[in-house]
Amino acid sequence: MKKTPMISEEYLYTIALRECSHIGDVHFHRLVRTFGSAQEAWKRARKEYKKLEGIGSKTVSDIGNEAHLKFAEDELIFCEKNNIQIRVKHLNETPSLLHECHDAPAVLYQKGQINDALPKVSVVGTRNITSYGQQFVKEFFEALQPSQYISVSGLALGVDKEVHEQSIRTQKPTVGVLAHGFKHLYPAKNKRLSQKILEEGGALITEFSASRKPDRENFIQRNRIVAGISPATIVVETGFGGGSISTAAFANDYNRDVFALPGKITDPASQGCNQLIFHNKATAISTLKDLISMLGFNEPKEKMEELFPHSETNIQLSDNQQLIYQSIKDHPQISLDDLSQKIEVSTHKILPIILELELLGKVKSFSGRQFIAI
Repeated sequence: MKKTPMISEEYLYTIALRECSHIGDVHFHRLVRTFGSAQEAWKRARKEYKKLEGIGSKTVSDIGNEAHLKFAEDELIFCEKNNIQIRVKHLNETPSLLHECHDAPAVLYQKGQINDALPKVSVVGTRNITSYGQQFVKEFFEALQPSQYISVSGLALGVDKEVHEQSIRTQKPTVGVLAHGFKHLYPAKNKRLSQKILEEGGALITEFSASRKPDRENFIQRNRIVAGISPATIVVETGFGGGSISTAAFANDYNRDVFALPGKITDPASQGCNQLIFHNKATAISTLKDLISMLGFNEPKEKMEELFPHSETNIQLSDNQQLIYQSIKDHPQISLDDLSQKIEVSTHKILPIILELELLGKVKSFSGRQFIAI
């Protein structure tokens, strides 16, 4: 970590300032904007806090605490010994898209390399991945083989682990975003995987100082980095209350694209994805070809099969499916309300059946809840 003394000093005061009670990332950025640097904020904020809009004396009361400077010194020594790079936002060292986020971390600790010129895609999901989710992740990374990109996930078990492993298998760099400091690794089962990520040209990043443990609240905080670092987030599988729902929410807040893999309404691992789609918080993934096109990646030269291919034989629809399918076919781009009125079935009963028809490749939905038969 070869830096000029001036920049190294700024690292020291950045870490110390961020360690102060009541100073989160938003307040940190306000302090730096007002005083010009973390070092100046450290020296002047307690006396000149009235310059800061929305920040009172209590907020700045812990700034200047010598214990935080000692903590920062120890952190710098640990990073130096363990080949950990320090990336500071206000020095324009953090990934460009993440830098745009209003609550982006003031400091990132990084092992390995991130080529910020390469496009990134974040892929997240449940720790209890099913064979359906595994198949999707595998086929997604195979389809992206001709493209140059970086995958991003949270180094958890389940979908995250599959994402990092498939990236390595297809020889693409991958970034694991940690919910703890570098003195820990959670889950311990992924220790070999974390080493492999670095060996294969990827990176591990965290906003947490070295000794921070993987406390529960850290995971939600971590998810905003996963969402903010990429222009698009793909949710593979998640339950109603899964952590990936928070990642999708952050991505929506940052005006990023969100895609979700739909599934059976009876499958717990798909219910969160279906909910995101239902509430227009994510675009439903119908084919890999369409997904890759919407992501802006190059399409493979060979013809890409649909994720949900049509059967060569006629698909047998249930009576309810047939009723709704035929009505949509007879009235292209019919709205949900008009469809409900026409067949005299309530909208909440129609939507699950439309989702089934979408999965069968029989119906396609548009914004404003309009539908056409395929």
